[in-house]
Amino acid sequence: MGIVIIGLVLIVGVILLYVFLSIQGKRRDTALLQTVTDTWRGTWSEQALILKLLKQGVPAVTVFHDLYIEKRTNQYAQIDAVILTKVGIIVFEVKDYSGWIFGKGYQDYWTQVLAYGKERYRFYNPIMQNKRHIEALRWKLSGIADVPFYSVIIFYGPCTLRDVSCIPEGTYVGYSEDIMSIVDFIIANNLPADYQDKWGVINVLKEATSLGNNPDVVSQHIQNIYNCQKSYSRYRTFGT
Repeated sequence: MGIVIIGLVLIVGVILLYVFLSIQGKRRDTALLQTVTDTWRGTWSEQALILKLLKQGVPAVTVFHDLYIEKRTNQYAQIDAVILTKVGIIVFEVKDYSGWIFGKGYQDYWTQVLAYGKERYRFYNPIMQNKRHIEALRWKLSGIADVPFYSVIIFYGPCTLRDVSCIPEGTYVGYSEDIMSIVDFIIANNLPADYQDKWGVINVLKEATSLGNNPDVVSQHIQNIYNCQKSYSRYRTFGT
């Protein structure tokens, strides 16, 4: 009986230790995330991206999350994440999908396949989506930063990129575990960029981040997305 009690005490102790360490780990992650963004902003996958960058040594001062960039049309482009590097500006588009993903860089829409091919969904090409984000950011930074931009599309979730090809130069598509290898590759294989006004760039990105706290801006952006979805409705098919 005594051995059984000791065993139970040890099991309970291990469980309590695991719970304690988990809580401490979440608190550390929250504190680290808050060096860049608020915990209520963005999706869990966007926050996971930010945490991975920070944990791998990317300085918090160079990381920006959930930016709203004003376009020439007076609408806003919402960018998931941006980092400033010595070779230029990396712009991230984060997707959270399951199933198989098919698409080519030049196609307007890609396809998500579920249930072993029984269900198919169409979604806007994330390469084109991020290209538009970069165009808006390039225009916003014109005159203070004539630097290269790199587009990175990251897929979270239990998805498989089955036939994703024809990727444009300067664009990278991968999974969450590829984030740092892509960033390291970009930095290692490009020449240093000439930032005319680096603090000016930082101020523009800070302002774009702060616009995410403006309910009018966010509401306008959501309405624009809704209008686009009505114009370019998504389809769903079964058994094909």
